Amino acid sequence: MKVGNNKVVTMTYTLHFNDENGEVIQKVDESRPFVQMFGVGALLPAFESNLAGMGKGETFGFHLDAGEAYGNPSEEAILELEKKIFEIDGKIDSEMIAEGKMVTMQDQHGNPIDGKVMAIKENSVIMDFNHPLAGENLYFEGRIIDVRDASDEELSHGHAHGPEGHHH
Repeated sequence: MKVGNNKVVTMTYTLHFNDENGEVIQKVDESRPFVQMFGVGALLPAFESNLAGMGKGETFGFHLDAGEAYGNPSEEAILELEKKIFEIDGKIDSEMIAEGKMVTMQDQHGNPIDGKVMAIKENSVIMDFNHPLAGENLYFEGRIIDVRDASDEELSHGHAHGPEGHHH
């Protein structure tokens, strides 16, 4: 069976900055492999296209330019928000809302979105909602452990279930 749309793929990988010799960003090994359904928009399109057609046991190594990965940083993703939206009972938790900290908030549709606190002003907080890897060239290397058809339930939910995957 080959990697493609509506297939659940189990894999290991190491993610580096720039190329195979770059600093390691993330390592996913067989003790907790990455399990994902392909073709449902959950993965970077260029990541999926580089793995398409691969089978169980095959290894991979490929480079993604920033534009193919998480894009380039955007000024529109840096927002100045009123300080009062960070208040709980009229106070701001200064350990949680501090320069450099990541804060999970909600977008206009109620979806979680992570932002980095860039600065705290008298009446506002400057937040950067760019992906932390925006502007970075990436290199993935790894191995396909398994490829299987997604179940009807997984297809209806749009994500992998079962061993090592998502559980409800």
